[in-house]
Amino acid sequence: MSMHLSRRKLLGGVAATVAAAGTGLTLASPRAIGAQQQAAGSLPLSIVNKTGKFGNSSIWVYIVGNQGDRQVHVTPDGKIAPVQLSDNGADGYTDYAIPLSGSGDTKLTLPQMSGRIYVALGDKLKLKVVTDGAGKAALQYPAGWVSGDPNYKVLHDCAEFTFTADGMFCNTTMVDMFSVPLAIHLTGAKDQTTGTLKDGARAKIFSDLAGVEAFAPLIVDRDLRVIAPGHGLDSGLFAKDYFAPYIDEVWNAYGSKDLKVTTDAGTFTGRVSGGQFAFNGPASVSFAKPSTRDVLFCDGALAAPNDGRTGPVAAVLGAGFNRTTLHDTPAQPTTDPAAFYRARTTNHYAKAMHEATTDGHAYGFAFDDVAGFASYIQDTAPTAVTLTLTAF
Repeated sequence: MSMHLSRRKLLGGVAATVAAAGTGLTLASPRAIGAQQQAAGSLPLSIVNKTGKFGNSSIWVYIVGNQGDRQVHVTPDGKIAPVQLSDNGADGYTDYAIPLSGSGDTKLTLPQMSGRIYVALGDKLKLKVVTDGAGKAALQYPAGWVSGDPNYKVLHDCAEFTFTADGMFCNTTMVDMFSVPLAIHLTGAKDQTTGTLKDGARAKIFSDLAGVEAFAPLIVDRDLRVIAPGHGLDSGLFAKDYFAPYIDEVWNAYGSKDLKVTTDAGTFTGRVSGGQFAFNGPASVSFAKPSTRDVLFCDGALAAPNDGRTGPVAAVLGAGFNRTTLHDTPAQPTTDPAAFYRARTTNHYAKAMHEATTDGHAYGFAFDDVAGFASYIQDTAPTAVTLTLTAF
């Protein structure tokens, strides 16, 4: 498994201003490239509407994020503009919406920045500029998992990206919620696509989760969206002790045998002793017994600092807990997807997301990139990117 930067680090203040966001997914670290690509300052971006349900006139795009230490949005002509309190209109919200073309594909220009491409269907998003703790203008992002959010009833979703002189690094995401099926096509040194759902998969996600008692309350308005279980836990919709039996099984199992975790930094060997899962190898790292929330958010006892030691081991443990491969496989990470989500107590939300995609890749939880199963692609010499709203 390669070393990764957290979404918080890549997107900077973006995640901090999402109401009750709580967790982030991961993107691979950019690699250095030649002078020709370093000189490129923008990338052609196409938005393609294949929903079969919404016309172009009922869909809006928002490109928001960070450029350096300032929060910005992209205008319809591809220019970067800082977010400002004065952008809030009479209704208290900004209008950063970019309408789709009257027909056909919408051609835009993506400047170098890190952020999100939101799509809103049927109604515009209500985004508000506020003042953050440092006194700077900051944008409040949609939080579709919070019932009091002004965008709770709006059908919307997003893809994430970091576009710099080092290349384009992008992914679809279900880490917080799933609502709109999206696919990313990236051209450059290679030709890559990820995020595409199988025919009928959106409806199957809702029906599959409706059939799992613990996960059914995460569905909003039958098929508007499904909330990730971590956010559901924080909202009282998901059991705080859901993973407790499995966590206990893992803790008990490795009290009497070793767990080997292989990372780019080397192989760590761990055993539970004195309540701590202690590992030796390239470095000595240890972890307290995680809670269900820690597992779902890959945080708390499973937090992964970008230190090359604790971080890589935490990521593998987090993936093993969510995929429920830890108890039966003493050499991690497990790389055979046929072994994932086999336990009765497992992350059925992430399972449904992976079963829905044509390539089996999805970002169902924050460390889904472990062993390369995230809906993430990158190119160090990108020439164009396309975001497609696929069939409902």
